[in-house]
Amino acid sequence: MCFSAGASFAGSAVLVAAGYAAIRKVRKPSWKPFAAIPLLFSLQQFSEGIIWLILRSGGHETILKFSTTFFLIMALIVWPILMPLSVKLMEPSGKRRRILAVLISAGIILALYYAYCMIFYEFHPIIESHHIRYLGDWPKSLRNPAFALYILATIPPLFISGIRRMWIMGTLILISVIVSGIFFKVYLTSVWCFFAALISLVILWIIKEDKIQGD
Repeated sequence: MCFSAGASFAGSAVLVAAGYAAIRKVRKPSWKPFAAIPLLFSLQQFSEGIIWLILRSGGHETILKFSTTFFLIMALIVWPILMPLSVKLMEPSGKRRRILAVLISAGIILALYYAYCMIFYEFHPIIESHHIRYLGDWPKSLRNPAFALYILATIPPLFISGIRRMWIMGTLILISVIVSGIFFKVYLTSVWCFFAALISLVILWIIKEDKIQGD
């Protein structure tokens, strides 16, 4: 499977439309952060499209650094917090909300760790075997624990939620991370974010389902 600037920009365009539609259709203010996820993924994919173009052509180091930093902030800092937080805001059940609060704490701890790494360690992207690989001199001993914490913060909230159809999104994301981990292990950050971005289109369906149930 090959990825490219074209794939990133095309995905970004689709997600803009889906995100706009989701925000327009959402009825409850507490659902708006969840509805905004496709739009945020759109910005992330657009930034990776820029990374592709600059790595292919060379030069523009400042723009490359900015785009790479933005992509990794979204991937490593925003998503581990936003995913459990957005689900918690939607959840009416007190018991589920308490569990989700614990997962938000895990996401915050992970985000602080990645923020520390991005501030004090070097990182840069390269094109390798038709994929973008993000390289960084980050503590190797903490890579697996950090990844486990990332999975804990981002996937279980979708199964814990009592919102209709949310488990479908969780299942698709779980499958995508397994596939990405098996076939694209060293490109996991880029490939899984691409898959997750496309899967976020399910959010529009979840919001439509809630609107139908509420009518």
